[in-house]
Amino acid sequence: MHKHLTSLVLILLLASCGAAPKKQAPAQIAQPVAFNGDSAYVYVAGQVAFGPRVPGTDAHHDCVQYIGRTLERFGAKVEIQTGEMQRYDGQWQHVANICARLEADSSYTDKPAILLCAHYDSRPWADQEEDYNHRMIPILGANDGASGVGVLMEVARQWSLLKQRKQPVQIVLFDCEDMGTPAFYTGQQREHTWCLGAQLWARTIQQRQRSNSASGLTAERSNSETVYAYGILLDMVGDPNASFPREYYSEQYAGKYVGRIWRAAEQLGYAHRFVNNRTYPITDDHYYVNTIAKIPCVDIIHYQPNSETGFPWWWHTQQDNMNNISPNTLQEVGRVIMKVIND
Repeated sequence: MHKHLTSLVLILLLASCGAAPKKQAPAQIAQPVAFNGDSAYVYVAGQVAFGPRVPGTDAHHDCVQYIGRTLERFGAKVEIQTGEMQRYDGQWQHVANICARLEADSSYTDKPAILLCAHYDSRPWADQEEDYNHRMIPILGANDGASGVGVLMEVARQWSLLKQRKQPVQIVLFDCEDMGTPAFYTGQQREHTWCLGAQLWARTIQQRQRSNSASGLTAERSNSETVYAYGILLDMVGDPNASFPREYYSEQYAGKYVGRIWRAAEQLGYAHRFVNNRTYPITDDHYYVNTIAKIPCVDIIHYQPNSETGFPWWWHTQQDNMNNISPNTLQEVGRVIMKVIND
């Protein structure tokens, strides 16, 4: 993205004894939500084991198969959306988005779907490395890419175990998010070189909306198309010291849902992670979901305001590896997502 297991604390309810006066109950934290951070960690490691998932490589292809088969095992209907987008240098780039549908119970099938998304590709260049000789080496992208996907794979597993599924969920794992202009590039600068998979997906939604409008159909009346209530994007959500402030575009286009997510985090005891500080605008996949597809979408992203880039020290370097992935952080993020989508 462009960058301008432990259980929750249990609340003990104190009962009065004899004639002793009752004590006022402390403010309660919401009950734990089913999500396994260790399992999400395994899914992150499973992606990283393929090596850098650079579009066009065997590792990228094999990772698509791994993710798709895993999601199908949890009952998801998986499709691969393909297309061509122009890269930063004007060349055409093949794009393959992984789309997985998780159905609601029969009494809830008419409800709009919740969009959950992340990107699964990894950056072809470590262009933030201090040593110029290392900048042409692709990165593992354990956090910048695989962490969000790992959380959503575990969300799909937990979804398959729910007794009640109140709303359809569409998981979209975007390709070519990290193909944006490298820092060392000196050629002609192009706009919108990041988030190519999200742009492709959003344009497809936009075209369907226009087609429905031209034929006199509203989205609600078009039975063949998915209607979306809102979306949540996960990006760099595995660092043990991760902090998720309220991102500018998220507040601008999806402020109501930012509030809902951050309240859920507070109720679960994760206000230390989901902080109320606001970031500068970040060009991430959600920007195109908001502006092209017109689906309000929130970006949960690790932002570090005191760094030179605004992002963690390992961002777009060879150090973006499993050393920066914490099952505890994955679990906290995953529990917030599960609470929001099934409340």
